[in-house]
Amino acid sequence: MTDKRMEAVMARYENHITALSDYLEDLPDTDEPFWILGRRYHIKSERPALLLDISSRLWFTYRKKFSPIGGTGPSSDAGWGCMLRCGQMILAQTLVCCHLGREWRWEKDKRQPEPYSRILKCFLDRKDSCYSIHQMAQMGVGEGKSVGEWFGPNTVAQVLKKLALFDEWNTLAVYVSMDNTIVIEDIKKLCKIHHKNKNSTTDTSAQAGAFSYNHIHLHKSRTGRSHAASGYHSIWKPLLLLVPLRLGINHINPVYIESLKECFKMPQSLGVLGGKPNNAYYFIGFVGDELIYLDPHSTQSAIDPESSKVVDDVSYHCQRIPQRMKIVNLDPSVALGFFCKDEKEFDCWCSFVHKDILKKPSFRMFELVQKHPEHWPPFVPPTKPEVSTTGAEFVESADKLFESEEEFEILNA
Repeated sequence: MTDKRMEAVMARYENHITALSDYLEDLPDTDEPFWILGRRYHIKSERPALLLDISSRLWFTYRKKFSPIGGTGPSSDAGWGCMLRCGQMILAQTLVCCHLGREWRWEKDKRQPEPYSRILKCFLDRKDSCYSIHQMAQMGVGEGKSVGEWFGPNTVAQVLKKLALFDEWNTLAVYVSMDNTIVIEDIKKLCKIHHKNKNSTTDTSAQAGAFSYNHIHLHKSRTGRSHAASGYHSIWKPLLLLVPLRLGINHINPVYIESLKECFKMPQSLGVLGGKPNNAYYFIGFVGDELIYLDPHSTQSAIDPESSKVVDDVSYHCQRIPQRMKIVNLDPSVALGFFCKDEKEFDCWCSFVHKDILKKPSFRMFELVQKHPEHWPPFVPPTKPEVSTTGAEFVESADKLFESEEEFEILNA
């Protein structure tokens, strides 16, 4: 065995990889561009930058030996938590873009800005972390999923939307599309908070206390007249836009492939939740006809944040060659993710969608409409839900989790 191959195998061992048979060859030496979350790379001239970008994404995997969920539930999510971990990854990328920016990069042993540590602590495997496996699993009970049961991409999207309501630091606006339709009017109603200018400094700090200064944006109307001139100003809550879709029956319909690729090219791209039946992946880009993804199916020991003031973050970054799969093998049930920090970014995203996604009306992945459909119920921004589960409801036998080959949800059935 060559030294290079031995190093790769040892790296897998050190990361507690349970299956060594999935070793992939190096990245292809191709002239085709690599697209990673809205950034374009040429492997022949930008390989180090490409790999640094990928390794900088927060990587959440199965963990073991954490406190039992709900006090009596499972202490590991191995075998059932892969889609929850992917949901954590897409949300973590949202927070990175929000607080650190898309150009931020992680390097081992390099001091990171304070928001990075705070982001990471949101996902630690403990019951009091806002987006921990404990919180996600228990919130899933309200979506009809027992703790320990496998989630699909739509369920994870709904769980993230609910958990974000309890996150007073980030105050994200999470919009999950319905019936393959994104409503611009509803998103702006969700994201924009209007305040009177009288005593605006006091009122704004009181009503939007969880916003950092960088999250507050004053907007002008399309006529150029500011809201201040009319006695009001508006605050835009950073938007996490999740679009659950079903793009075929058993496999993705090839007519959607080019549109899916276009999504990864958008500057607002957060990637895609999806995978294969019972195997969820976080897709962060593509090259040619292959998707590039982070794989949560590695079991690592939970990090004990009580033992040290500084979280050991090395295991939260995948430093191996990224994995790939043929786009045609993708399960058709997916959830697209996008982040718009302000209204201008959202308007730009809408322009990208009209130009690159909706240009083929007969093969549209989703619809983007200006007004709320009249036949829909009125849009009401969500509020904090009542959570009554103890977290003790869980599937005792792992065999129950994998009875169906069609475990991904059929959406809009």
